[in-house]
Amino acid sequence: MLGILETVIPVFLVIGAGWLAVRAKLFTSAHVDGLMVFTQGFAIPCLLFAALARLDLGAVFDWRLLVSFYAGATVCFALGIIGARRLFRRRPGEAVAVGFGALFSNSVLLGLPIMERAYGAEALAANFGIIAIHAPFCYLLGITAMEVARADGRGLIGTLRAIGRAMFRNALMIGLAAGFAVNLSGATLPEPVWAAVDLMVRAALPAALFGLGGVLTRYRMAAQVPQALMVAFLSLVVHPSIAWVLAVEVFALPLPFVRAAVVTAAMAPGVNAYVFASMYNRAEGVAASAVLLSTALSVLSVSVWIWLLSGL
Repeated sequence: MLGILETVIPVFLVIGAGWLAVRAKLFTSAHVDGLMVFTQGFAIPCLLFAALARLDLGAVFDWRLLVSFYAGATVCFALGIIGARRLFRRRPGEAVAVGFGALFSNSVLLGLPIMERAYGAEALAANFGIIAIHAPFCYLLGITAMEVARADGRGLIGTLRAIGRAMFRNALMIGLAAGFAVNLSGATLPEPVWAAVDLMVRAALPAALFGLGGVLTRYRMAAQVPQALMVAFLSLVVHPSIAWVLAVEVFALPLPFVRAAVVTAAMAPGVNAYVFASMYNRAEGVAASAVLLSTALSVLSVSVWIWLLSGL
């Protein structure tokens, strides 16, 4: 278990370094914004583009892998909405925003570096199979549920437009789409272009983790701890448990696929949970608290899941 902690902790130390740098005023809020624009708008899209362009799509797009991960995500989304409504008496639109925190795992900024640290870069192929449809799936489900639930919903056409804007103006989605295009077309890029892309890729994850630490300084727990704990429990325990049962007991997937499904499912909610809540001005405090609390708790929970996986 100590060896597993040594694998996981460096990822969180980089996040902590970003958090401390901002707290100590060695790195300003404007610096954080600039770093996140670079990582989210350029470096990580390059990472996703390179991964999808070079990926053996037939090998990783296994419907059983996708069901193992996304069935758990959908169940946790529904449980988050029900819990917010029944336990905390949130209004329908607020409940959807709370549930979205349990739906949207931090599959890129946390999932990729932790998987790479734990199992090596060659183990990431199945992760990219999950990530390729992660944002489209989550935004499609979340926005549709929000538009149905809230009293001032946009209607069908407005909802479709909102889904399109959320997905196709996103730089990560553009990187994924470009990677798919190169892969499926069989196009070849000049070696200097790939060298430049790979330079960007090497900067992506460490810079993003440092920036994520800076972003987390903006969040406060306030009075939202019980609801944030509910989201954390769904994200860190329930989702990976469902992924485990489906991947191991139902589908008997190969070990690399099991690891990808369970570890990605065990990630804390991504910053997109707060972005989604802000889009609709619903339950922003809960979303922010859930991101912060879940990220802190995931240091131990992810280590436990990796330890459990080591027994397979």
